[in-house]
Amino acid sequence: MKDLFTQIASYLPEERVAFVRRAYEFAAKSHDGQMRLSGEPYIIHPVETANYLADLQLDAATIAAALLHDVMEDCGVSFQEIEEEFGADVARLVDGVTKLNKLDLVKADRVDSWEGPDRQSDDGEHAESLRKLLVAMAQDLRVVLIKLADRLHNMRTLQAHTLERRRAIAQETLDIYAPLAHRLGMWDIKWRLEDMAFHHLEPVKYKEISRLLAQRRDERERYIANVRDVLTQGLKKAGLRVQVTGRAKHIYSVYSKIQSYADQGKDFDDIHDLFALRVKVKEKNDCYVALGVVHDLWDPLPGQVDDYIAKPKENGYQSLHTTVMGPEGMPLEVQIRTEEMHQIAEYGIAAHWRYKEGHSQDNPFEQQMTWLRRLLEWQRDVSGAEEFLENVKTDILPNQVFVYTPKGDIKELPIGSTPIDFAYHVHTDLGHRCMGAKVNGKLVPLGYTLKNGDTVEILTSKVARGPSLDWLNPNAGYVHSATARGRIRAWFRRQERGTNVQRGRDLLTRELRRLSLNPSEEYLAKLFRLDTVDDFLAALGSGGITVNQLVTRLTQRPEQENRIPEVYTPPLTGPASGIEVLGTGDLLTNLARCCSPLPGDNIIGFITRTRGITIHRRDCRNLGSEDEPERFIRVDWGASKSLHPVRISIEAWDRVGLLRDITAVVSGERINIASLITRENDDGTATIQLTVFTTGVEQLSRLFTKLEEIQGVTGVSRAASTAFAGGSKSGALAEAGERS
Repeated sequence: MKDLFTQIASYLPEERVAFVRRAYEFAAKSHDGQMRLSGEPYIIHPVETANYLADLQLDAATIAAALLHDVMEDCGVSFQEIEEEFGADVARLVDGVTKLNKLDLVKADRVDSWEGPDRQSDDGEHAESLRKLLVAMAQDLRVVLIKLADRLHNMRTLQAHTLERRRAIAQETLDIYAPLAHRLGMWDIKWRLEDMAFHHLEPVKYKEISRLLAQRRDERERYIANVRDVLTQGLKKAGLRVQVTGRAKHIYSVYSKIQSYADQGKDFDDIHDLFALRVKVKEKNDCYVALGVVHDLWDPLPGQVDDYIAKPKENGYQSLHTTVMGPEGMPLEVQIRTEEMHQIAEYGIAAHWRYKEGHSQDNPFEQQMTWLRRLLEWQRDVSGAEEFLENVKTDILPNQVFVYTPKGDIKELPIGSTPIDFAYHVHTDLGHRCMGAKVNGKLVPLGYTLKNGDTVEILTSKVARGPSLDWLNPNAGYVHSATARGRIRAWFRRQERGTNVQRGRDLLTRELRRLSLNPSEEYLAKLFRLDTVDDFLAALGSGGITVNQLVTRLTQRPEQENRIPEVYTPPLTGPASGIEVLGTGDLLTNLARCCSPLPGDNIIGFITRTRGITIHRRDCRNLGSEDEPERFIRVDWGASKSLHPVRISIEAWDRVGLLRDITAVVSGERINIASLITRENDDGTATIQLTVFTTGVEQLSRLFTKLEEIQGVTGVSRAASTAFAGGSKSGALAEAGERS
């Protein structure tokens, strides 16, 4: 408390400090006798939450609300009591945070609210929580600032919880709160949340990266000290008063960079932006003078200069970025900004309480929050909480890409956006009439990923013929932004219900046939919590339910139809196979080659005499002739990420390059091919059978979508267990069915 009152006394008048002190005394009395799971008195938590906000120099009402943010929920204090004691402003803030606390997916401070990762309505509740969180933010941003500070302290004390709860809280933090802090420009809290969440989710990788960074620390510190001295002298010669510091890269960002580099065949030693400097100057004009000095000292790398001062990011971030070829041939990143820009870069929207009445009139607070106003518009238009969650994760939380219209107007879209996203961003009617696109004057596919600086021209039909339902399939890659998806869905929702039902039935039949799944329509309607089969089919046909969501639900909750007698006993998980065998010890398991079950398939075990338990799909035809039901045993998929073999049959018009195109698509999905057989048919078609190794039904569905887009391909499905009639068998296919 001494630290808190020392800090607020440095920027608040004496009567407001007394106001905050009254709030502390009220909170301490309300929480008297309450303890956290860590064993500390509960009052420590609101004090630490208030301390972080005081470091940002927020107003007295916000600090008081941070101290009181749990008294309604945990101490039975009413809204009226807080309003009478501290005023309507503080009462509204406390009430807002209380409502958000009740909607958390995981309660970080409480023991009796966690029911495990499989609780029934997690998707819908999580989506609704996020909707209310962001709408509350749009109404009063201070509510979410308190919530972020609250989550920061909860993450610091997460060790007191069980492993399962730590992972659940950390995952929610990484998915929602860290990206939200980024969207608000609060870099300081973003990297802290990311690193702490990463530590609990991937402790081995966290320690590995920490060790790698420690091994190169001496080299980095020596190099940074050298270039800092050289740059400081150069800037002083130019008459600038500056502060030059090294810029540390936090552990989670290094992990993310390693992941992206791995896809390019690079490793940790190839990460050069571990070497970085930050230059802080007095005035905005000094930033450009400093940039000139940097480029005089070292040659800039082509295309590596970004001016976020002239064109700030939407969250208010301003800075000059350049990457130069520094001493010893090492790429060196340099960021140049004023002190005010630095405060906003580190603390984002919270820093505006310090500066909004100052001299930053060229970058008004309200203009930077246009995305919040868009948020309020979106939440009125979407049909449900889960759709809203999808919107936020794509259009609100990620980074952006900037592209140009043919007239030179700049448009901001989520990274990964396509020409269709661009068309709907400009105007709904333009999206409905879109039939092609040119980027930088060249024709491109509609699934082309836009890059910074692209100029996009949409080719349209003369009439609004409407979008294609395939655009909503995430595996096809046509649409990335929530804005476009929402407007496409709205178009289909306006169509006749009968048309949507028939379209949904056709889509369902095609998807289940190619994946060899056979759940009933009634079961699927129940799975999506819809009253009737027609409601389910209409939602599928209108894009309200996507093919990807369908496959995901089937993977998570496989249909349980008791066509074969089962033994129901508590589960034991085998350590190596990834199959849970119910009612047995650590038995050997193997996957039947006759039906090649995948994670997500409905499976059953058959106890063999010499090879342990063989795992079959429940609809495997080889099980129909078995007359010893006592040898069947209930099994389920475990958490293994092993690869599983599956045969795919592809029907296509024969042409030169067909096989090359197919193998390129499979390779592009990072799937290994175990064997391949082709057959030329008399009618000019070809039949190709692949045996591939996949992680499960979801990956298989994505692969089917990509294969169907290949020129000449007419059908893709999981293959039957027999080889070609009259054809030769490869070694892999010749063994099919041998063990069954």
